[in-house]
Amino acid sequence: MTVLALFFAVLGAASNAVGTAFQRKAASTVAEGGGLRLLRALVRRPAWSLGIAGVIGAAVFQALALVNGPMALVQPVFILELPFALLVAAPLMHRRLSPEAWRAVAAAVAGLALLLASAAPHGTRQQAAMERWIPVLALTLGAMAAAVALARSSGSPLLRAAALGSAAAIGNALTAALMKSSTGRLADDGLPAFLTAWQTYGFALTGVAALLLLENALQAGPLTASQPALTIGDATVSLLLGVVLFEEEIRSGWWLLPEALGVLLILWGVLRLTRVVPHLSDVVR
Repeated sequence: MTVLALFFAVLGAASNAVGTAFQRKAASTVAEGGGLRLLRALVRRPAWSLGIAGVIGAAVFQALALVNGPMALVQPVFILELPFALLVAAPLMHRRLSPEAWRAVAAAVAGLALLLASAAPHGTRQQAAMERWIPVLALTLGAMAAAVALARSSGSPLLRAAALGSAAAIGNALTAALMKSSTGRLADDGLPAFLTAWQTYGFALTGVAALLLLENALQAGPLTASQPALTIGDATVSLLLGVVLFEEEIRSGWWLLPEALGVLLILWGVLRLTRVVPHLSDVVR
């Protein structure tokens, strides 16, 4: 089951990267305009349709991964979306990745492999009691609201981007937790249980909120602030939610040393990518 979860998680990251790259390719062919005018222009472009298919596929693969394995394993794998997006977008945008970018990609992938191999997430439940959900919802939604308030009150683009990126990361992790619970009901009890579960509507709302927060983070300040906060924050909060809600376990003790090294490699790789790849913000939007 763990291997299956990892397989679907990698497919989800790749599918979302393809979707993002093709949507950006389609948007780059529209000269100007926004809102409904932009949407009408995009729906006539095959690249945009491929992009939407990629996003839908990513959601399906993520749900399958969460049904088959722990959140603490599945969500960190989505770190691969950034290097996947670069690999797909570079030829689409007629660009080439530099040797520095390839080294950054290799560092991020190696760091993720080291982190997951060291932590070895295992043991999971599909459902959590409301006694667990209530404090989790209060803390995560409160943290998102506090991050947004901090961003609104700050005049620093760096701090605003980091705060909104952190809020988006928490939203992504909460969305994954709600999705895991709702798809678990679908697998165990069928479609009626899925459609009547509050978690189903919860992950739809938090998913939209996280997407809006991400867009605002990208507009608020430099990508060197928002992307690391989003990448590391999503993985960290997802790991904590997996432990608290679904009783997942990771290795501790001396294993914390290689786990920390893996996190540092991921962070270095992401930071380097935001610096050495031109117009990276166009790729990850």
